[in-house]
Amino acid sequence: MAQERKVAKIVEGYYTQDGAGVNLHRVLSLPTVKDFDPFLMLDAFDSTNPEDYIKGFPWHPHRGIETVTYLIEGEIDHGDSLGNRGAITNGACQWMTAGSGIIHQEMPQPTPRLLGAQLWINLPKKQKMTQPAYRDIKSSLIPVVKEEGVKIRIISGEYKGAKGEIMGGAIKTTYLDVALNPKHTWEMKTDPEETVFIYIVEGALDFEGKGEFLEDRRAVLLTKGDSFKVVAGPNGCARFLVYAAKPLGEPVAWGGPIVMNTEEELGKAFEELENGAFIKHKLPVSKDYYSK
Repeated sequence: MAQERKVAKIVEGYYTQDGAGVNLHRVLSLPTVKDFDPFLMLDAFDSTNPEDYIKGFPWHPHRGIETVTYLIEGEIDHGDSLGNRGAITNGACQWMTAGSGIIHQEMPQPTPRLLGAQLWINLPKKQKMTQPAYRDIKSSLIPVVKEEGVKIRIISGEYKGAKGEIMGGAIKTTYLDVALNPKHTWEMKTDPEETVFIYIVEGALDFEGKGEFLEDRRAVLLTKGDSFKVVAGPNGCARFLVYAAKPLGEPVAWGGPIVMNTEEELGKAFEELENGAFIKHKLPVSKDYYSK
């Protein structure tokens, strides 16, 4: 029997600073790990003042996770220990598998508006120490599906037969950027086994058809089911990000930029970082790692 997903939890997060002094909205973090598995962290950026972000995120390590940076507007220059260099610009995405260990930096550049999000996805135990991989998804590579009153950008995964440039990294992940016109309804089918949540970037959404709208800058975790339906508020277009992936159900040991399964593994990672043994692989892998 079909079961429509409803609201299970609403997370407002908190405002904080990270990196060398970047003001951001930390939506998901350690307290939400169990409910949002395999999604670990979600940081949202929205500023028209470069002073909020220009100091950036200088060189820092990651292990055991994937970081996915998506910009609706703005520019972030980046580089890493694999030798990758480039820029994330309007409508583009950087999908990085830190795996066994990578060191990188992300430096936002002054633009009229910096609007976007960075998502951390946990890696399963068997792939924590996989070879690092990287994918730069230009805006032109992101498929766009237009329906009545709605536009869907497929960053990863698929929607109604249209496939994104990648299907996710180590874990099959659906990542959609949806713009829904005022008062319009949009429905999406989902895998009942997947964790599904929505981050409201702008505007407001009604999830249960009661005329009760949730405002922007909130993450909404949905109950289990094979579909969900949302209605945009009457006062403007609703812009929101949809995330879906199967939970791992594994223990999480989290210390700053490193996420492992045990405290022992976490301690070893920081020990290797201190003694220069952190980086295990130095050559970039083929983009085929992210095959469709």
